[in-house]
Amino acid sequence: MSSETLIIQAGLSERPRKSRWPAKLDILQSVSGLLLALFMWGHMFFVATILLGYDTMWEVSRFFEGYYIFGKSHPWIVSIVVACVAVIFIVHAAMAVRKFPSNYRQLKVFRAHAKSMRHGDTTLWIWQVYTGFAMFFMASAHLYQMMVWPQNIGPFGSGDRMWSDGLWPFYLVMLLAVELHGGIGLYRLAVKWCWPNVSRTFLKNLKWAITAFFLILGFATLAAYMKVGYEHRLHYGEPYTPIWAEPHHAAVEGVTK
Repeated sequence: MSSETLIIQAGLSERPRKSRWPAKLDILQSVSGLLLALFMWGHMFFVATILLGYDTMWEVSRFFEGYYIFGKSHPWIVSIVVACVAVIFIVHAAMAVRKFPSNYRQLKVFRAHAKSMRHGDTTLWIWQVYTGFAMFFMASAHLYQMMVWPQNIGPFGSGDRMWSDGLWPFYLVMLLAVELHGGIGLYRLAVKWCWPNVSRTFLKNLKWAITAFFLILGFATLAAYMKVGYEHRLHYGEPYTPIWAEPHHAAVEGVTK
């Protein structure tokens, strides 16, 4: 009697195989996290254009609204982009929460083990859990705001939001959470998918260097928007339009009317 026949008669051939879904979901988590990290970097450079002047920030904002293609701003384009980012964010959060401690007792046991082992990567993962939990609420609120009121994105609109609306503490905390979470996530991706011939020490140093760069850029940008908001506080709600663009805007409004 052959070995294959014995296996069939013993019923071993009917034993369930290991599911590949955990691996597939892990890949989905990694890809969505990478996309969000790349978007985060691009978004940071976009909002930092205020450091180059009001006109530069206005021009970049209008570019994303199709101003230079259609001759008129269409904020709904930004809403669609933000909605797509929100979907990726939700998918990533759903994949990541599978690995979070499900209750306080599990978290307490995990922290005790991490403290006894004193393993650097484990400590980084704990911080990723904390910052991810904070981002679940803060980033969701920010994405909703940008999706519903995209027309308020601009030098004065963003400045008013920071100063007159008093949201600068919210954005300060979110900046810290996003940069720490994203930096740790990219480091873990590089380690997990085996970046060839690169040591973990180098990757950690690179991670902290990138995090420090974006935090400094973020702090400078936040301070700039607070300054803009403070100077514009008596004219809250008025949009910014460069002098050179005002006649064109008037002509466009006249045609549309």
